[in-house]
Amino acid sequence: MSESREPVSDRAVFAWVIDGLNRRLAEPSGDPKQRRVYNALRAWIVSGELMPDMRLPSSRLLARETDMGRNTALGAIDQLVAEGFLVAREGAGVYVTAVGFAGLSDTPNAPTSDRLSQRGRAVLAVSPDDAVTHPAFTLGMPALDRFPEARWRRVVRRHQRPGAQQALHYRTHGGHPDLKAAIADYVRLARGVVCQADQILITHGTQQGLGLVATLLADGGDSAWIEDPGYLGARAAFQAADLRLIPVPVDDDGLDGSAVASAHPAPRLIYTTPSNQYPRGVTLALKRRLALLETARQHEAWIVEDDYDSELRYVSSPLACLQGLAGGAPVIYLGTFSKTLFPALQLGYIVVPRALISRFRRANARLFREEDPALQAALADFMNSGEFAAHIRKMRRCYRRRQAALREALAPATNAGLRLSSGAAGLHLVAYLDSIAQETRLVDEGAAVGVSLARLSTYFIGGRTEPGLVLGYAGADEAEIARPGGWLARAWRASQDDGS
Repeated sequence: MSESREPVSDRAVFAWVIDGLNRRLAEPSGDPKQRRVYNALRAWIVSGELMPDMRLPSSRLLARETDMGRNTALGAIDQLVAEGFLVAREGAGVYVTAVGFAGLSDTPNAPTSDRLSQRGRAVLAVSPDDAVTHPAFTLGMPALDRFPEARWRRVVRRHQRPGAQQALHYRTHGGHPDLKAAIADYVRLARGVVCQADQILITHGTQQGLGLVATLLADGGDSAWIEDPGYLGARAAFQAADLRLIPVPVDDDGLDGSAVASAHPAPRLIYTTPSNQYPRGVTLALKRRLALLETARQHEAWIVEDDYDSELRYVSSPLACLQGLAGGAPVIYLGTFSKTLFPALQLGYIVVPRALISRFRRANARLFREEDPALQAALADFMNSGEFAAHIRKMRRCYRRRQAALREALAPATNAGLRLSSGAAGLHLVAYLDSIAQETRLVDEGAAVGVSLARLSTYFIGGRTEPGLVLGYAGADEAEIARPGGWLARAWRASQDDGS
């Protein structure tokens, strides 16, 4: 009907609408008739087939000429009037509104890259940590096959019984009090954190914690020091907050703040993984820890300490955290259970200075949904019973074996000069390569045989870069590690022989 722009008689419009509705009502559908009539009329108005000021058939005429009752017709028309698609003119009938809908479609516009904000494009440009899918080399995946699932389920069921959950007021206090108390005890003893339970905020994990810190403590355009190479999740969180990222080089002694201190604006945030730097696996030397604290105090900046995989240390006792090194240290401490237990748990925590904790709680309540209090209570029980500490001890032994299996599989390459990171802590090793060309060749060859590999060069954001592979080993048992590890050793030697 919209093809002609000449005036159309009411009789012609009525006949077209009645015929169209009869066809729609004859089609098989589980929707009520009123919904089908409403959808048909609305679609015709939006598409321009029913043009502005066209008069519609009355409800009586529709009821007489179609397979619907008058109340059905009235309901559909009244809904369209309420939404502004139709207008009722007293004594004259119902007309299509004078506002033109022609050209408006129910089909979404074709997506274009320009529809994203600059911050959105920057966040999406950060390659995800979880790009590796082969179990032998998956990054950040703990040994799920060794998790005490039956015992965990029993604890969870106990707190999910009717009446077991306490009142919902836990959701407004930054987490279940039992879990906050258990975490406070644990981090004081195991990590040297100086805190009380009321300084802890339960989160869905590290990313939520980073988002809160960036939102509350920095403004768009502020500078944030970030390790280079470093954790991609921190980069994404700070880019989403429109912060100016200052890459700080990492060497064998960890983050080197002296390399950027005089060349850039004072930082507002300083992100670091001092106990087990990601991805290099080095620790921040004591001299640099003290210098970093002094830098933060001088510039009134906040250090964001991500205590990444700190418990999973194999050659010595876990190192004390930066937060507890000096009284009143300007440090926000982040922890998570995704590596020590399992990623789907999606529980983490922030330790916040007392002066800020109430504001962090309020912001968290406004921005995020808090986790199920029953799940938090179950984790508190798991920690208080000693199960959590026992599981970590067992996992350290397991991961030593799995790392040893990867090293054994790579021995033909390491004996020929391939250099690996120390593996003193964490869930991965870094294999250092000679060139980006060699890195690309191995990644491409791996993809061709079903072995996916993560590039070390991806983790750099400054002008410099370094070729290598980041190899997860915790998510696969020793037998699963042997085949892809052996393939990688052979592929590396072939690339050396070819001069890649």
